[in-house]
Amino acid sequence: MSQKDYKEVWNNCLKIIKDNISLQSYKTWFEPIVPVQLEKNVLTIQVPSQFFYEWLEEHYVTLLRKTILREIGKEARLEYRIVMEQNGSKATATVNYPNQNAGTNKGQDVNAMAVIGGSVKNPFIIPGLKKINVDPKLNPIYTFDTFIEGDCNRLARSAGFAVAQKPGGTSFNPLVIYSPLGLGKTHLAHAIGNQIKQLYPQKTVLYVQIEMFANQFIDAMKNGHINDFIHFYQMMDVLIIDDIHFLSGKPRMQEIFFTIFNHLHQNAKQLVLTSDRPIKDLQDMDERLLSRFKWGLIADMQAPDFETRIAIFESKMYAAGIELPRDVVEFVAYNINSTVRDLEGALHALTAQAVLNKKEVDLELAKKIVKNLVKSVSREVSIEFIQKTVCDYYSIPFEKLREKTRKRHIVQARQLSMFLAKNFTKNSLKAIGKHFGGRDHSTVIHSCQAVQNMIDTDTQFKDDVLELEKKISMSL
Repeated sequence: MSQKDYKEVWNNCLKIIKDNISLQSYKTWFEPIVPVQLEKNVLTIQVPSQFFYEWLEEHYVTLLRKTILREIGKEARLEYRIVMEQNGSKATATVNYPNQNAGTNKGQDVNAMAVIGGSVKNPFIIPGLKKINVDPKLNPIYTFDTFIEGDCNRLARSAGFAVAQKPGGTSFNPLVIYSPLGLGKTHLAHAIGNQIKQLYPQKTVLYVQIEMFANQFIDAMKNGHINDFIHFYQMMDVLIIDDIHFLSGKPRMQEIFFTIFNHLHQNAKQLVLTSDRPIKDLQDMDERLLSRFKWGLIADMQAPDFETRIAIFESKMYAAGIELPRDVVEFVAYNINSTVRDLEGALHALTAQAVLNKKEVDLELAKKIVKNLVKSVSREVSIEFIQKTVCDYYSIPFEKLREKTRKRHIVQARQLSMFLAKNFTKNSLKAIGKHFGGRDHSTVIHSCQAVQNMIDTDTQFKDDVLELEKKISMSL
């Protein structure tokens, strides 16, 4: 047949194919195909890569068979010409379809062409960079040792640690970590990657923000390197994607990520994803992707409680080589209760002011600085803060206040905490009792009366109460 004939035949095939698949799939997997020739009922088409050929065979083989038979006849056959790159030059390899041993031959072709293909372009640095040289893009500062554990993040941290010990070998694949901004999910993601690199230095680990992934995808599409882009990411042993929610509303990018995800998951490679919202709340996301995100574990991270905020602030303080008074630490931890980033910002502001003013950081300076960082510092203290203040004053473990014990010093601390909670908060007696192991309002009333009696009869106890009231008042 003439040159015009094979092009017409392929164009007719494309019209049928286009009516049977989504527009995104058509543009990704069929527009790049170039018809080459049609001889003796054998149509030859050229595809950009070995991966491209495998994808067509796996996902569109039935559609291709029916289309070719319809256009050429029952003796029709399809031949792929696969473009390969080696040392900067291009070569082609041919695969016939169908044949009697398609499954076996396909496997042999894959192995042979992997040798022909040479290296894969690295979208991060230099085209042709070998797998072993992939920079993991991990921040060495973010480790499990520097990640403060609390009730707010215990599940996510435990799952992350398990994944780091056995990447790809747990049921937490993928591990999806979600939380609002600034609560430490990026820190945990880096910690997982750093731990894996320490335990398994031979594994290829990559952390990438989804914005970078998107930019690379757009560049690859623009320059005709989409298959190199896919191949690169499929080489990873551990792929950590930060802010996966950014894929929402980007169908073509979702399809490519779906391909990468499937390959890695099917080959027991570990995926770690972070999101700023629960998976169920992701809009304009391919249902196939959403279902795969749910294959592993979805772990949320919440805002840290007062105890955890103190531990986080102290950790960052010591890491920076700074020492601050205890009342300053507690004041900052109590008043900045939004994100870990805000705590870090407060520490930087305190140290900067101390250097500029050439004086020690005290509570008054802390109040001035924190006032500029939060909307309002003057607000009601929490029952939790009062409990913690009393426990610190009497050197009593925090959890003891909620236990059922008749030890005099603990009973006294509990009653005093209830008394202060009644005076410094707007909580009901029932709500106050709930914070002390679920005690009822009558117990709170009795405790307040007992404390008042002791204030009237015990001078030392009265001084203790005044000191505690002063400490609490300073936090307002």
